Amino acid sequence: MFAVEIGETRFEYDVQALVKAFYPEENVRVMTPDMGEEKRAEAEKALRLKVEFLPDGARVSFFLPPAMEDSGAERAVDKSYVWQAQEGDRESKGYKTEFKRFFYTTLSEYTKKTLPWGSLTGIRPTKIAMGLLENGKSGEEVISYMQKEYFVSRNKAELSVEIAEREKKLLSRIHYADGYSLYIGIPFCPTTCLYCSFTSYPLCKFERLVEDYIDCLIKELRFVGEMYRNKVLDSVYIGGGTPTTLNPAQLDRLLAALREYFDFSTVQEFTVEAGRADSITEEKLAVLKKHGVGRISINPQTMKEETLKLIGRQATPKQVKEAFAMARAVGGFNINMDIILGLPGEGEEDVRNTIEEITAMKPDSLTVHSLAIKRASHLSKWILDNGIESLKNTDRTMEIAAQGAAGLHMHPYYLYRQKNMSGNFENVGYATEGNYGLYNILIMEEKQTIIACGAGSITKAVYPDGRIERMDNVKDVTLYIEKIDEMIERKRKLLTDYAVG
Repeated sequence: MFAVEIGETRFEYDVQALVKAFYPEENVRVMTPDMGEEKRAEAEKALRLKVEFLPDGARVSFFLPPAMEDSGAERAVDKSYVWQAQEGDRESKGYKTEFKRFFYTTLSEYTKKTLPWGSLTGIRPTKIAMGLLENGKSGEEVISYMQKEYFVSRNKAELSVEIAEREKKLLSRIHYADGYSLYIGIPFCPTTCLYCSFTSYPLCKFERLVEDYIDCLIKELRFVGEMYRNKVLDSVYIGGGTPTTLNPAQLDRLLAALREYFDFSTVQEFTVEAGRADSITEEKLAVLKKHGVGRISINPQTMKEETLKLIGRQATPKQVKEAFAMARAVGGFNINMDIILGLPGEGEEDVRNTIEEITAMKPDSLTVHSLAIKRASHLSKWILDNGIESLKNTDRTMEIAAQGAAGLHMHPYYLYRQKNMSGNFENVGYATEGNYGLYNILIMEEKQTIIACGAGSITKAVYPDGRIERMDNVKDVTLYIEKIDEMIERKRKLLTDYAVG
């Protein structure tokens, strides 16, 4: 454990995120003033860093690593750094930004390392670039600002600007004031992957609930369709879980209801995550095509069979290729493929092989994920048992993926970051011209209301004044079925003003 003590709770997330980025191999625990005595006593044994807030700034002290025989003894200070705040209002955004700059440079000097995204800890760095471009700044001015204000590397700043400029163009045809997008969650999967923290239930254990779940989902969709009948529906995204764990009849029933309750004449993009190759059949693809689905994902994550077995994905690389060929034969789909960099034991050659295999298939878009270690995933336990050393993502592996996308004539069009990402990098979506994923951009930029239906889904209502209100459905499938009327009523309360406005 690497324990950090801070004097103000509101900096907890930023401190934890930056320390973890500089010390990825450590289990970082932040000690705040409101931490319980028992947890504090445990953490104090591993105290390595202390942040004290002074009347006019802060002091950061690094402690020498505790020797095993001295556990519990007072730590010796290795080095201290003092910050003199320029912003006087301690509650202001400027004060927080200034502190993060100081904390980043302190960690950078002490560890002799830099981070590709500098002091940024949020998941949407392109929103900074987008905002500045919308305010009339040139691309070069935005790059300079991100480098100076947040210590972002030139490479990442350029990537942010390129994506923001592309997003700005793509979003010009979206209906913000009088429109919305729709997300539908199918929380069932063939198996649960090692790294997954999404709401997903293995179909073998929960198959008896599927029909009841679809009944409740259709009920929720009917409510939304009626409530938003005067709004413009721009995009529809069915995710999960793995939507294609539903059998053909179940898929047909759900998609038919969707078509009945919503006006698809304005829909610019209709996506279904087929995701797992072992869930894809020709009959299911025919159902998707019948109901006008235009974009699907077939996600190998890697084309190394040993890794697929380790992370709990049953489909082999051969099955991935067969599913892809099947989708091409059915025709009419914009096919995306997802890969993950930093999977256990994988290095440059494994990534290069995956990219070569995908290049041969020629998908229309490619989403490159950096492995994120989620506390709720089985991967966290795997790391405790096996160590974090085998999870490696580097500038070179990111470059191999980017070069592969460029070789397929794809351009980066959306980007986001997650907590505890391998290598402190990012997830990037690449696509060929005309095949960019609108929903992916909308979920990142938060400029349009997205209504989400299904267990574990989160609705985000974007109001005309820029305010964003969220409402989450219960994650547990059984509870969702039991409480569907409550979920609908909560949606009614959240969305009434927006629907009428």
